[in-house]
This record gives sequence, structure tokens and C-alpha cells, in this order.
Amino acid sequence: MKTVILAGGAGTRLSEETDAKPKPMVEIGGRPVLWHIMKHYAFYGFNEFIVALGYRGDVVRRYFLDFAVFRNHLTIDLDSGSVASRQKVPLEPWRVHLIETGESTNTGGRLLQLKQLLEGERFFLTYGDGVSNINLPELLEFHAAHRRAATVTAVRPPARFGGLELEDDRVIAFTEKAQVVEGWINGGFFVFEPAIFEYLNADSDSLEYDALAALAADDQLRAYRHTDFWQCMDTLRDVRYLQALWHASNPPWKLWD
Repeated sequence: MKTVILAGGAGTRLSEETDAKPKPMVEIGGRPVLWHIMKHYAFYGFNEFIVALGYRGDVVRRYFLDFAVFRNHLTIDLDSGSVASRQKVPLEPWRVHLIETGESTNTGGRLLQLKQLLEGERFFLTYGDGVSNINLPELLEFHAAHRRAATVTAVRPPARFGGLELEDDRVIAFTEKAQVVEGWINGGFFVFEPAIFEYLNADSDSLEYDALAALAADDQLRAYRHTDFWQCMDTLRDVRYLQALWHASNPPWKLWD
């Protein structure tokens, strides 16, 4: 199965990091969060990726072009200009398709532009700015069992503010919870059937507000509940939180060795 990663947004809420690069290239532990997401899928044996580019797509292209070059021995013939790469270390067993989908294209439009690469196939899709320890084979099994066009992973939203327990004007308790205990949100990590393309028409289409809303109305959308670790990377605070987890022992999304 192929995995689509939406990596074309500008990341305006993370402008401290995204003025010069797209959000999926913001680094956690010295590696882009995009790499972390791909390592997660590859851990379960899903090694073919289609990355939908937009804002600063050149940064993503350069990263993958340089990926092998800077990890291998090189022989450079300065007279002819030829460059020969001699593998030094094992590289990732990934096949990566980098597809330019336009800076102003909406999420559904980006997926629509990938139709020729995906037509007739079941595929994964996720956003390029969130990490999780979701069990992907279990997600896939859930999707297959329900026989619908789409499955979305439902997660508990992380709490962004400390909770206060008040008695009149007196604070009797202050809590900083990792997640809220009520409500579910779209955590990404989708599985789609080819029928998803029947719900997309133009570059301006939103995957969430157009396609998913219509799928839900047609009873073609199911939710896989994931109650373990999930974290988006929307703000500088999120980046710092993920950095802290990475540098502590056993970051929860690092399933690989």
C-alpha cells in the first residue's frame, strides 16, 4: 500500500519555524517531522510514499536528493563533472514520489491531483505535521472489516491549558493534563478506498469540509479510536514538547530501533 503525506501547507501558526521551510521539515531531534512519520509507516512495512508538495516544496526535494549523497562515499571527476555514489551505510528502503500540487491548493485538491498514482488502490493518507504510536495494521484491519470508503483515526485532543478547580475565588487545584477526557478530533492517519475520488472535484476542495463531510452523510466514513499517544505540531510550544519527549528516554512515537 502507498502512503500519501500532505506536506504543502504554509504552517502560519508556526511562523517562527516555517518562514523558510514547510512545516513537515521542522526538525525534532535533528530530523524533519516528515522523516519521523515515514519511519512510523516503514516500521510496519509500508515503504512507498507520495508526498504532496506546495509551500517551499524545494526544501523537501532538496532533503531527499541530498539524503543519499551525504551518507555515501562519492567519487567526483572534476574534468567531466561526473559524480559516482558508492554506498557507505544502509539507507532507508523507501520509494518516495515528490509531487508538486501548488501552493494555494486545498487539502482535497492536493489528493485529487494524485489520482493517477492511486487510482484503483486502497491507500493510507496522513498529514505531515503529527506523530503517533498508532498500530497501522490494526487500523487497516478495522477499515477492511467495516467495508466503507474511508476510515479516520479519532484521537483525544491534547489539553493546551492548565485546568483550574475553583471554590469561589480560591484555586483549590491546578492540573496540567496531557489530554482532555471528553471529545474526539480528527487525528489524521486515514485509510481510503478509490471511491474517495468521487467526492473530490477541484483544487479548492477541502478534504475535511467537503469530502469527509459528504462521506459521513453517505454513511461511508468510520472512526478508528486511538487512545494512546498522538501529538500534532501546530505551534512552537508543540515543537518544544516533542523535542523534550525525543531527548527523554523512549519517545512514545519511536517504534523503530
